Amino acid sequence: MSEPFGARLRARLDKCGPLCVGIDPSPALLNAWGLDDSPAGLERFSRTVADAVSDVAAVVKPQSAFFERWGSRGIAVLEGVIADLRDAGTLVLLDVKRGDIGSTMAAYAEAYLDHGSPLAADAVTLSPYLGFGSLEGAIASAVANDAGVFVLARTSNPEAAELQAAVAG
Repeated sequence: MSEPFGARLRARLDKCGPLCVGIDPSPALLNAWGLDDSPAGLERFSRTVADAVSDVAAVVKPQSAFFERWGSRGIAVLEGVIADLRDAGTLVLLDVKRGDIGSTMAAYAEAYLDHGSPLAADAVTLSPYLGFGSLEGAIASAVANDAGVFVLARTSNPEAAELQAAVAG
């Protein structure tokens, strides 16, 4: 087994400081870089950013949705970016914000946390909206695979405050 995620994170923080770089290749960002909003543009942008920051960032956080929107071609790019970052020793926090019931959550956990998966990251983001029990499969997989989970508690988007600060009445 590898070193636990917390120990790997501490080592990266000690080496690089608290920098986490997001890879969020939106159509507007690709266009701003002079790239086509296409799988090829997605790959060029993502791999360029990954290569530029892999030595200086403690963690790199690809936003899965920007890859998923291209179907299997985008997922193939994401697999390559994750592999490149992990080969460079950079921790990957896959921003997927998943949270679901039993078997579905177990499948997400297998896809994102199991060492044998081409999408395996060092950690994932999870949403507890369906209850803490909905996170059990991912937490168990994280423990088994020396991975980490980051559970949303409160987000920064202003429109979320009404729900996130709601009090039952």
